[in-house]
Amino acid sequence: MSNFYATLAVEFERHRERDCLRCPDGRIWTYGDLSEWVDLMGGALSAAGVSPGERVVVQVEKSPQNLALYLAALRMGAVFVPLNTAYTRAELDYFIADAQPRVFVGAETRDDVLSLTLNRAGEGSLIEACTPQTTPAPVVERTADDLAAILYTSGTTGRSKGAMLSHGNLASNAQALSAAWGWRDDDVLLHALPIFHVHGLFIASHCALLNGTPMEFLPRFDAALVADALQRCTVMMGVPTFYVRLLKHPGFPERNLEHVRVFICGSAPLTEGVFAAWEAATGHRILERYGMSETIINTSNPLHGERVPGTVGFPLPGLELRIADDSGVPRPTGEVGTIEVRGPNVFGGYWRMPDKTAEEIREDGFFITGDLGTVDVEGRVSIVGRAKDLVISGGYNVYPKEVERLLDEMPQITESAVIGVPHADFGEAVVAVVVPAKDEVTLGQVEASLKDQVARFKQPKQVINVPELPRNTMGKVQKNLLRDAYIDLFKA
Repeated sequence: MSNFYATLAVEFERHRERDCLRCPDGRIWTYGDLSEWVDLMGGALSAAGVSPGERVVVQVEKSPQNLALYLAALRMGAVFVPLNTAYTRAELDYFIADAQPRVFVGAETRDDVLSLTLNRAGEGSLIEACTPQTTPAPVVERTADDLAAILYTSGTTGRSKGAMLSHGNLASNAQALSAAWGWRDDDVLLHALPIFHVHGLFIASHCALLNGTPMEFLPRFDAALVADALQRCTVMMGVPTFYVRLLKHPGFPERNLEHVRVFICGSAPLTEGVFAAWEAATGHRILERYGMSETIINTSNPLHGERVPGTVGFPLPGLELRIADDSGVPRPTGEVGTIEVRGPNVFGGYWRMPDKTAEEIREDGFFITGDLGTVDVEGRVSIVGRAKDLVISGGYNVYPKEVERLLDEMPQITESAVIGVPHADFGEAVVAVVVPAKDEVTLGQVEASLKDQVARFKQPKQVINVPELPRNTMGKVQKNLLRDAYIDLFKA
Protein backbone atom coordinates (compact mmCIF):
# COMPACT_ATOMS: atom_id res chain seq x y z
CA MET A 1 0.00 0.00 0.00
CA SER A 2 1.33 3.47 -0.90
CA ASN A 3 -0.72 5.44 1.62
CA PHE A 4 2.06 7.20 3.56
CA TYR A 5 0.12 6.79 6.78
CA ALA A 6 0.35 2.99 6.47
CA THR A 7 4.15 3.31 6.60
CA LEU A 8 3.98 5.53 9.67
CA ALA A 9 1.42 3.28 11.37
CA VAL A 10 3.89 0.40 11.41
CA GLU A 11 6.24 2.48 13.58
CA PHE A 12 3.38 3.76 15.73
CA GLU A 13 2.42 0.17 16.55
CA ARG A 14 6.04 -0.86 17.23
CA HIS A 15 6.45 2.00 19.69
CA ARG A 16 2.98 2.22 21.24
CA GLU A 17 4.33 2.76 24.76
CA ARG A 18 7.04 5.25 23.77
CA ASP A 19 6.61 8.99 24.23
CA CYS A 20 5.61 10.73 21.02
CA LEU A 21 4.71 14.32 22.00
CA ARG A 22 6.01 15.96 25.17
CA CYS A 23 4.21 19.24 25.80
CA PRO A 24 5.47 22.10 27.98
CA ASP A 25 2.45 21.82 30.28
CA GLY A 26 3.54 18.30 31.25
CA ARG A 27 1.13 16.40 29.00
CA ILE A 28 2.62 13.43 27.18
CA TRP A 29 1.12 11.62 24.22
CA THR A 30 2.51 8.16 23.56
CA TYR A 31 2.49 6.70 20.07
CA GLY A 32 -0.45 4.59 21.20
CA ASP A 33 -2.31 7.75 22.20
CA LEU A 34 -1.56 9.33 18.84
CA SER A 35 -2.84 6.26 16.97
CA GLU A 36 -6.07 6.26 18.94
CA TRP A 37 -6.62 9.97 18.24
CA VAL A 38 -5.98 9.42 14.55
CA ASP A 39 -8.69 6.76 14.55
CA LEU A 40 -11.10 9.07 16.38
CA MET A 41 -10.39 12.00 14.08
CA GLY A 42 -10.85 9.79 11.03
CA GLY A 43 -14.24 8.79 12.34
CA ALA A 44 -15.22 12.43 12.88
CA LEU A 45 -14.16 13.37 9.35
CA SER A 46 -16.07 10.43 7.90
CA ALA A 47 -19.16 11.45 9.85
CA ALA A 48 -18.79 14.91 8.31
CA GLY A 49 -18.97 13.31 4.87
CA VAL A 50 -15.30 13.46 3.90
CA SER A 51 -14.40 10.89 1.23
CA PRO A 52 -11.02 9.95 -0.29
CA GLY A 53 -9.68 12.71 -2.52
CA GLU A 54 -11.76 15.46 -0.89
CA ARG A 55 -10.07 18.45 0.70
CA VAL A 56 -9.91 19.21 4.42
CA VAL A 57 -8.87 22.84 4.92
CA VAL A 58 -7.37 23.52 8.35
CA GLN A 59 -6.53 26.86 9.99
CA VAL A 60 -5.90 26.17 13.66
CA GLU A 61 -3.17 26.71 16.25
CA LYS A 62 -0.51 24.07 16.78
CA SER A 63 -1.56 21.27 19.13
CA PRO A 64 -1.25 17.48 19.39
CA GLN A 65 -4.84 17.26 18.15
CA ASN A 66 -3.90 19.28 15.06
CA LEU A 67 -1.11 16.82 14.23
CA ALA A 68 -3.53 13.91 14.73
CA LEU A 69 -5.99 15.61 12.36
CA TYR A 70 -3.33 15.75 9.63
CA LEU A 71 -2.54 12.06 10.08
CA ALA A 72 -6.25 11.17 10.08
CA ALA A 73 -6.70 12.93 6.74
CA LEU A 74 -3.80 10.90 5.31
CA ARG A 75 -5.21 7.69 6.77
CA MET A 76 -8.58 8.11 5.12
CA GLY A 77 -7.17 9.27 1.78
CA ALA A 78 -8.39 12.86 2.10
CA VAL A 79 -6.30 15.85 1.01
CA PHE A 80 -4.94 17.93 3.88
CA VAL A 81 -4.76 21.71 3.25
CA PRO A 82 -3.06 23.57 6.15
CA LEU A 83 -3.28 27.36 6.26
CA ASN A 84 -1.25 29.97 8.09
CA THR A 85 -3.08 31.05 11.24
CA ALA A 86 -2.19 34.68 10.43
CA TYR A 87 -4.31 34.73 7.26
CA THR A 88 -7.19 37.19 7.44
CA ARG A 89 -10.86 36.46 6.78
CA ALA A 90 -10.55 37.91 3.27
CA GLU A 91 -7.53 35.73 2.48
CA LEU A 92 -9.33 32.70 3.86
CA ASP A 93 -12.25 33.41 1.52
CA TYR A 94 -9.88 32.89 -1.43
CA PHE A 95 -8.50 29.60 -0.14
CA ILE A 96 -11.95 28.18 0.59
CA ALA A 97 -13.18 29.16 -2.86
CA ASP A 98 -10.10 27.71 -4.54
CA ALA A 99 -9.74 24.45 -2.60
CA GLN A 100 -13.51 23.78 -2.36
CA PRO A 101 -13.15 21.58 0.72
CA ARG A 102 -15.66 19.13 2.04
CA VAL A 103 -14.98 20.48 5.52
CA PHE A 104 -13.15 23.41 7.11
CA VAL A 105 -11.57 23.14 10.55
CA GLY A 106 -10.84 26.48 12.22
CA ALA A 107 -11.10 28.47 15.41
CA GLU A 108 -14.54 29.65 14.27
CA THR A 109 -17.19 28.32 11.92
CA ARG A 110 -17.98 29.72 8.47
CA ASP A 111 -21.26 30.07 6.61
CA ASP A 112 -19.93 29.03 3.19
CA VAL A 113 -18.62 25.55 4.08
CA LEU A 114 -19.30 22.75 6.55
CA SER A 115 -17.21 23.73 9.57
CA LEU A 116 -15.76 22.10 12.66
CA THR A 117 -13.83 23.94 15.36
CA LEU A 118 -10.54 23.24 17.11
CA ASN A 119 -8.89 25.74 19.44
CA ARG A 120 -5.41 26.17 20.89
CA ALA A 121 -6.28 23.95 23.86
CA GLY A 122 -7.30 21.10 21.56
CA GLU A 123 -11.02 21.57 22.20
CA GLY A 124 -13.98 22.22 19.91
CA SER A 125 -16.73 20.61 17.88
CA LEU A 126 -14.21 18.41 16.06
CA ILE A 127 -13.23 16.81 19.36
CA GLU A 128 -16.86 16.46 20.39
CA ALA A 129 -17.47 14.55 17.15
CA CYS A 130 -14.70 12.06 17.99
CA THR A 131 -16.74 9.13 19.30
CA PRO A 132 -15.09 5.74 19.96
CA GLN A 133 -15.71 3.10 17.32
CA THR A 134 -15.60 -0.64 17.93
CA THR A 135 -13.57 -1.25 14.78
CA PRO A 136 -11.71 1.66 13.16
CA ALA A 137 -12.05 1.91 9.40
CA PRO A 138 -9.10 0.39 7.53
CA VAL A 139 -6.40 2.64 6.09
CA VAL A 140 -7.61 3.73 2.66
CA GLU A 141 -5.71 2.41 -0.36
CA ARG A 142 -3.73 5.11 -2.15
CA THR A 143 -1.16 5.01 -4.92
CA ALA A 144 2.13 6.88 -4.72
CA ASP A 145 0.75 9.45 -7.18
CA ASP A 146 -2.47 10.12 -5.25
CA LEU A 147 -2.80 13.57 -3.75
CA ALA A 148 -2.03 13.80 -0.02
CA ALA A 149 -1.76 17.54 0.65
CA ILE A 150 -2.00 20.96 -0.92
CA LEU A 151 0.44 23.58 0.37
CA TYR A 152 -0.41 27.13 -0.63
CA THR A 153 2.60 29.29 -1.39
CA SER A 154 2.97 32.50 0.56
CA GLY A 155 1.58 34.66 -2.21
CA THR A 156 4.27 37.34 -1.84
CA THR A 157 4.37 37.83 -5.63
CA GLY A 158 0.69 37.55 -6.44
CA ARG A 159 -2.11 35.00 -6.20
CA SER A 160 -1.25 32.08 -3.92
CA LYS A 161 -0.69 28.79 -5.70
CA GLY A 162 -1.58 25.40 -4.25
CA ALA A 163 1.34 22.98 -4.59
CA MET A 164 -0.03 19.44 -4.91
CA LEU A 165 2.03 16.88 -2.97
CA SER A 166 1.42 13.16 -3.31
CA HIS A 167 1.82 10.28 -0.87
CA GLY A 168 4.93 9.33 -2.83
CA ASN A 169 6.38 12.83 -2.47
CA LEU A 170 5.94 12.75 1.31
CA ALA A 171 7.25 9.22 1.77
CA SER A 172 10.31 9.53 -0.46
CA ASN A 173 11.46 12.78 1.12
CA ALA A 174 10.88 11.58 4.69
CA GLN A 175 12.93 8.46 4.04
CA ALA A 176 15.70 10.41 2.28
CA LEU A 177 15.99 12.91 5.14
CA SER A 178 15.92 10.23 7.81
CA ALA A 179 18.89 8.59 6.10
CA ALA A 180 20.75 11.82 5.26
CA TRP A 181 20.54 13.10 8.82
CA GLY A 182 21.30 9.71 10.38
CA TRP A 183 18.15 9.48 12.47
CA ARG A 184 18.70 7.28 15.52
CA ASP A 185 16.41 5.30 17.76
CA ASP A 186 17.42 7.45 20.74
CA ASP A 187 16.88 10.81 19.01
CA VAL A 188 14.61 13.43 20.53
CA LEU A 189 13.50 16.28 18.27
CA LEU A 190 12.98 19.83 19.49
CA HIS A 191 9.86 20.92 17.58
CA ALA A 192 9.09 24.63 17.94
CA LEU A 193 7.96 25.20 14.33
CA PRO A 194 4.38 25.84 13.18
CA ILE A 195 2.66 22.89 11.52
CA PHE A 196 0.82 24.76 8.78
CA HIS A 197 4.05 24.84 6.76
CA VAL A 198 6.18 22.20 5.03
CA HIS A 199 9.07 22.73 7.49
CA GLY A 200 7.20 21.87 10.68
CA LEU A 201 4.51 19.56 9.32
CA PHE A 202 6.56 17.45 6.94
CA ILE A 203 10.32 17.89 7.33
CA ALA A 204 10.49 17.92 11.13
CA SER A 205 7.46 15.82 12.12
CA HIS A 206 8.01 13.10 9.51
CA CYS A 207 11.58 12.36 10.63
CA ALA A 208 10.41 11.70 14.18
CA LEU A 209 7.19 9.89 13.23
CA LEU A 210 8.90 7.67 10.67
CA ASN A 211 11.27 6.44 13.36
CA GLY A 212 8.89 6.37 16.31
CA THR A 213 11.00 8.81 18.33
CA PRO A 214 9.87 11.54 20.77
CA MET A 215 9.34 15.24 20.08
CA GLU A 216 9.54 18.11 22.56
CA PHE A 217 6.40 19.66 21.09
CA LEU A 218 6.35 23.40 21.81
CA PRO A 219 3.34 25.46 20.67
CA ARG A 220 5.62 28.20 19.27
CA PHE A 221 9.16 29.46 19.47
CA ASP A 222 10.06 30.95 22.84
CA ALA A 223 13.78 31.41 23.49
CA ALA A 224 13.54 30.50 27.18
CA LEU A 225 11.45 27.37 26.54
CA VAL A 226 13.68 26.29 23.65
CA ALA A 227 16.88 26.81 25.65
CA ASP A 228 15.45 24.65 28.42
CA ALA A 229 14.09 21.95 26.10
CA LEU A 230 17.45 21.66 24.34
CA GLN A 231 18.76 19.91 27.45
CA ARG A 232 16.44 17.00 26.65
CA CYS A 233 16.93 16.90 22.85
CA THR A 234 19.43 15.55 20.35
CA VAL A 235 18.13 17.29 17.20
CA MET A 236 16.83 20.81 16.64
CA MET A 237 15.27 22.13 13.45
CA GLY A 238 14.60 25.81 13.01
CA VAL A 239 14.60 28.90 10.83
CA PRO A 240 17.48 31.42 11.04
CA THR A 241 15.44 33.66 13.35
CA PHE A 242 15.44 30.88 15.98
CA TYR A 243 19.22 30.80 16.07
CA VAL A 244 19.54 34.60 16.09
CA ARG A 245 17.14 34.92 19.03
CA LEU A 246 18.80 32.14 21.00
CA LEU A 247 22.17 33.84 20.60
CA LYS A 248 20.63 37.02 22.04
CA HIS A 249 18.95 35.15 24.92
CA PRO A 250 20.59 36.10 28.25
CA GLY A 251 23.12 33.51 29.34
CA PHE A 252 22.72 31.26 26.30
CA PRO A 253 23.98 28.61 26.26
CA GLU A 254 23.57 28.22 30.01
CA ARG A 255 24.64 24.59 29.90
CA ASN A 256 26.74 22.35 27.68
CA LEU A 257 25.12 21.26 24.42
CA GLU A 258 27.44 18.36 23.57
CA HIS A 259 24.50 15.94 23.81
CA VAL A 260 22.79 17.66 20.83
CA ARG A 261 23.66 15.67 17.73
CA VAL A 262 22.78 18.19 15.03
CA PHE A 263 21.29 21.66 14.59
CA ILE A 264 19.45 21.99 11.25
CA CYS A 265 18.37 25.25 9.62
CA GLY A 266 16.24 26.17 6.61
CA SER A 267 13.22 28.03 5.17
CA ALA A 268 15.33 31.20 4.78
CA PRO A 269 19.02 31.90 4.13
CA LEU A 270 21.37 31.56 7.10
CA THR A 271 23.96 34.32 7.13
CA GLU A 272 27.62 33.40 7.48
CA GLY A 273 27.76 35.69 10.51
CA VAL A 274 25.11 33.72 12.39
CA PHE A 275 26.77 30.45 11.32
CA ALA A 276 30.07 31.62 12.82
CA ALA A 277 28.48 33.10 15.96
CA TRP A 278 26.59 29.86 16.65
CA GLU A 279 29.75 27.78 16.30
CA ALA A 280 31.62 30.14 18.62
CA ALA A 281 28.86 30.00 21.25
CA THR A 282 27.98 26.29 21.14
CA GLY A 283 30.78 24.45 19.35
CA HIS A 284 28.27 23.22 16.74
CA ARG A 285 28.29 23.98 13.02
CA ILE A 286 24.69 24.41 11.84
CA LEU A 287 23.59 22.06 9.04
CA GLU A 288 21.85 24.17 6.40
CA ARG A 289 19.56 22.64 3.80
CA TYR A 290 17.42 23.89 0.92
CA GLY A 291 13.80 23.17 0.17
CA MET A 292 10.47 24.68 -0.79
CA SER A 293 6.75 23.91 -0.67
CA GLU A 294 6.82 22.32 -4.14
CA THR A 295 9.67 19.90 -3.42
CA ILE A 296 9.98 19.63 0.39
CA ILE A 297 13.81 19.24 0.59
CA ASN A 298 16.25 19.29 -2.35
CA THR A 299 19.73 19.54 -0.87
CA SER A 300 21.50 19.24 2.46
CA ASN A 301 24.90 19.91 3.86
CA PRO A 302 26.46 16.63 5.00
CA LEU A 303 25.90 15.13 8.43
CA HIS A 304 29.49 13.91 8.32
CA GLY A 305 31.85 16.15 6.40
CA GLU A 306 32.46 19.83 5.79
CA ARG A 307 29.48 22.16 6.21
CA VAL A 308 30.42 25.22 4.23
CA PRO A 309 28.72 28.43 5.40
CA GLY A 310 26.78 30.16 2.66
CA THR A 311 26.06 26.92 0.82
CA VAL A 312 23.15 24.47 1.02
CA GLY A 313 25.13 21.30 0.39
CA PHE A 314 24.51 18.50 -2.07
CA PRO A 315 21.38 17.13 -3.81
CA LEU A 316 19.66 14.36 -1.87
CA PRO A 317 20.05 10.86 -3.29
CA GLY A 318 17.55 10.29 -6.10
CA LEU A 319 17.23 13.99 -6.90
CA GLU A 320 18.62 15.47 -10.11
CA LEU A 321 19.65 19.13 -9.94
CA ARG A 322 20.92 21.35 -12.72
CA ILE A 323 21.83 25.01 -13.14
CA ALA A 324 20.13 26.13 -16.34
CA ASP A 325 19.54 29.11 -18.57
CA ASP A 326 16.07 30.41 -19.43
CA SER A 327 15.62 27.58 -21.98
CA GLY A 328 16.57 24.80 -19.56
CA VAL A 329 20.03 24.30 -21.06
CA PRO A 330 22.59 23.44 -18.34
CA ARG A 331 25.15 26.14 -17.54
CA PRO A 332 28.87 25.39 -17.07
CA THR A 333 30.13 24.52 -13.58
CA GLY A 334 30.44 27.60 -11.42
CA GLU A 335 28.21 29.84 -13.53
CA VAL A 336 25.01 31.38 -12.19
CA GLY A 337 21.69 30.10 -13.50
CA THR A 338 18.27 28.94 -12.38
CA ILE A 339 18.13 25.89 -10.12
CA GLU A 340 15.96 23.17 -11.66
CA VAL A 341 15.18 19.84 -9.99
CA ARG A 342 13.64 16.50 -10.89
CA GLY A 343 12.96 13.58 -8.57
CA PRO A 344 10.45 11.66 -6.42
CA ASN A 345 10.00 14.63 -4.07
CA VAL A 346 8.90 17.07 -6.78
CA PHE A 347 5.22 18.00 -6.71
CA GLY A 348 2.76 17.16 -9.46
CA GLY A 349 1.73 20.73 -10.23
CA TYR A 350 -0.40 23.61 -8.99
CA TRP A 351 -3.99 23.01 -7.94
CA ARG A 352 -6.33 24.04 -10.75
CA MET A 353 -3.60 26.03 -12.51
CA PRO A 354 -2.60 23.93 -15.54
CA ASP A 355 -1.08 26.90 -17.36
CA LYS A 356 1.08 27.84 -14.38
CA THR A 357 2.10 24.20 -13.98
CA ALA A 358 3.15 24.05 -17.64
CA GLU A 359 5.20 27.23 -17.17
CA GLU A 360 7.14 25.90 -14.22
CA ILE A 361 7.54 22.18 -14.96
CA ARG A 362 9.41 21.49 -18.19
CA GLU A 363 8.49 18.69 -20.58
CA ASP A 364 11.45 16.65 -19.33
CA GLY A 365 10.07 16.83 -15.76
CA PHE A 366 12.45 19.42 -14.31
CA PHE A 367 10.81 21.96 -12.01
CA ILE A 368 12.00 25.55 -12.41
CA THR A 369 12.50 26.63 -8.79
CA GLY A 370 12.96 30.34 -9.50
CA ASP A 371 16.09 30.33 -7.33
CA LEU A 372 19.39 31.44 -8.83
CA GLY A 373 22.42 29.37 -7.88
CA THR A 374 25.71 27.76 -8.73
CA VAL A 375 27.23 24.30 -8.38
CA ASP A 376 30.96 23.98 -7.73
CA VAL A 377 33.31 21.23 -8.94
CA GLU A 378 32.46 19.14 -5.86
CA GLY A 379 28.74 19.34 -6.61
CA ARG A 380 28.02 21.68 -3.72
CA VAL A 381 25.08 24.04 -4.31
CA SER A 382 25.03 27.75 -3.42
CA ILE A 383 22.03 30.03 -3.77
CA VAL A 384 22.63 33.59 -4.91
CA GLY A 385 19.03 34.80 -4.79
CA ARG A 386 15.60 34.56 -6.30
CA ALA A 387 15.21 35.25 -10.01
CA LYS A 388 12.51 37.82 -9.18
CA ASP A 389 14.97 39.59 -6.84
CA LEU A 390 17.66 39.98 -9.49
CA VAL A 391 18.60 43.66 -9.93
CA ILE A 392 19.57 44.87 -13.40
CA SER A 393 21.39 48.17 -13.01
CA GLY A 394 22.79 49.90 -16.07
CA GLY A 395 22.42 46.65 -18.00
CA TYR A 396 24.46 44.65 -15.50
CA ASN A 397 23.12 41.82 -13.33
CA VAL A 398 23.44 42.31 -9.58
CA TYR A 399 22.78 39.29 -7.35
CA PRO A 400 21.55 40.62 -3.98
CA LYS A 401 22.98 37.74 -1.96
CA GLU A 402 26.54 38.66 -2.98
CA VAL A 403 26.15 42.21 -1.70
CA GLU A 404 24.17 41.20 1.40
CA ARG A 405 26.97 38.88 2.54
CA LEU A 406 29.43 41.74 2.45
CA LEU A 407 27.06 44.14 4.19
CA ASP A 408 26.34 41.63 6.94
CA GLU A 409 30.08 41.41 7.65
CA MET A 410 30.17 45.12 8.53
CA PRO A 411 30.21 45.61 12.33
CA GLN A 412 27.77 48.52 11.95
CA ILE A 413 25.10 46.25 10.40
CA THR A 414 23.04 43.53 12.07
CA GLU A 415 21.37 42.34 8.86
CA SER A 416 20.56 43.63 5.41
CA ALA A 417 18.35 43.23 2.36
CA VAL A 418 19.41 44.43 -1.08
CA ILE A 419 16.69 45.43 -3.54
CA GLY A 420 16.37 47.18 -6.89
CA VAL A 421 14.09 50.20 -7.32
CA PRO A 422 13.32 52.25 -10.45
CA HIS A 423 15.97 54.77 -11.49
CA ALA A 424 15.83 57.17 -14.45
CA ASP A 425 19.44 56.62 -15.52
CA PHE A 426 20.19 53.02 -14.52
CA GLY A 427 16.79 51.40 -15.00
CA GLU A 428 17.13 50.00 -11.49
CA ALA A 429 19.30 51.26 -8.65
CA VAL A 430 20.79 49.03 -5.98
CA VAL A 431 19.43 49.96 -2.54
CA ALA A 432 20.58 48.53 0.80
CA VAL A 433 17.95 48.29 3.53
CA VAL A 434 19.83 47.67 6.76
CA VAL A 435 19.18 47.06 10.44
CA PRO A 436 21.93 49.02 12.22
CA ALA A 437 23.81 47.43 15.10
CA LYS A 438 23.77 50.76 16.95
CA ASP A 439 23.94 54.12 15.17
CA GLU A 440 22.46 54.72 11.74
CA VAL A 441 24.57 53.43 8.86
CA THR A 442 25.54 55.96 6.20
CA LEU A 443 26.05 55.52 2.48
CA GLY A 444 29.62 56.69 2.98
CA GLN A 445 30.32 53.85 5.42
CA VAL A 446 28.91 51.30 2.99
CA GLU A 447 30.86 52.72 0.06
CA ALA A 448 34.08 52.65 2.05
CA SER A 449 33.53 49.03 3.07
CA LEU A 450 32.57 47.74 -0.39
CA LYS A 451 34.81 49.80 -2.68
CA ASP A 452 37.56 47.16 -2.96
CA GLN A 453 35.28 44.13 -2.71
CA VAL A 454 32.71 44.42 -5.52
CA ALA A 455 32.38 46.32 -8.77
CA ARG A 456 30.95 49.83 -8.56
CA PHE A 457 27.73 48.88 -10.37
CA LYS A 458 26.93 46.39 -7.58
CA GLN A 459 27.31 48.93 -4.79
CA PRO A 460 24.22 50.54 -3.24
CA LYS A 461 23.26 54.01 -4.38
CA GLN A 462 21.23 54.55 -1.23
CA VAL A 463 21.14 53.11 2.30
CA ILE A 464 17.91 52.94 4.29
CA ASN A 465 17.96 52.23 8.04
CA VAL A 466 15.05 50.28 9.54
CA PRO A 467 14.45 48.79 13.01
CA GLU A 468 13.74 45.36 11.46
CA LEU A 469 13.23 43.71 8.09
CA PRO A 470 9.70 42.57 7.14
CA ARG A 471 9.46 38.79 7.26
CA ASN A 472 6.81 36.18 6.68
CA THR A 473 5.97 33.52 9.25
CA MET A 474 8.88 31.30 8.22
CA GLY A 475 11.43 34.09 8.52
CA LYS A 476 11.86 34.94 4.84
CA VAL A 477 12.49 38.60 4.14
CA GLN A 478 9.58 40.01 2.12
CA LYS A 479 11.52 42.02 -0.43
CA ASN A 480 8.37 42.76 -2.38
CA LEU A 481 7.20 44.90 0.55
CA LEU A 482 10.51 46.75 0.57
CA ARG A 483 10.37 47.35 -3.18
CA ASP A 484 6.83 48.69 -2.84
CA ALA A 485 7.79 50.92 0.08
CA TYR A 486 10.72 52.55 -1.71
CA ILE A 487 9.52 52.48 -5.31
CA ASP A 488 9.61 56.30 -5.51
CA LEU A 489 12.99 56.71 -3.79
CA PHE A 490 14.72 58.12 -6.88
CA LYS A 491 11.81 59.99 -8.39
CA ALA A 492 12.77 63.56 -9.35
